[in-house]
Amino acid sequence: MEFPEGLYVALHKPAGYTCSHDEEEGDVIYDLLPFQWRHRNPAVSSVGRLDKETSGLLLVTDDGKFIHRMTSPRHHVAKVYEAVTEEDIPAEAVELFAAGTLTLEGEKHPCAPARLEILEPRRALLTLTEGKYHQVRRMLASVGAPVASLSRVSIGRLKLEDLDLEPGGWTPIRPDMI
Repeated sequence: MEFPEGLYVALHKPAGYTCSHDEEEGDVIYDLLPFQWRHRNPAVSSVGRLDKETSGLLLVTDDGKFIHRMTSPRHHVAKVYEAVTEEDIPAEAVELFAAGTLTLEGEKHPCAPARLEILEPRRALLTLTEGKYHQVRRMLASVGAPVASLSRVSIGRLKLEDLDLEPGGWTPIRPDMI
């Protein structure tokens, strides 16, 4: 596939891969994509990042304006994460996260309001519209529920389960699907 009008791809990132172009960091997400995409101009990049141990939905494109639109907190693109924690998630975390008053260690500004839906005592969905460094992990750890596993399940209207992708799989998308 050539994508002459611009490349837009949904990738099911497996845990263990980094969102980096530096192959010295080990397995990189670009290893999962066709080799020729590494030489596109403009370059192919991930839309935001998922840390090495986080799996799930990741967008890849060569459209810088699209990257900005998807990652800027001003555009309020919801990203939903499913977290499994090592300890029970306290019920009061729902209100704390929604209030937009939680300031994470090392940060000057509080997190934007976030929606926490506790599915089981140690499993929840967390919806964010911003992307601070390791934000989901840090938010849950701050309430005594460190993350055991984490996966991004949707970005905007695009849901990983609807794409039917195995870890490491990818499929072309259209920007209007988000």
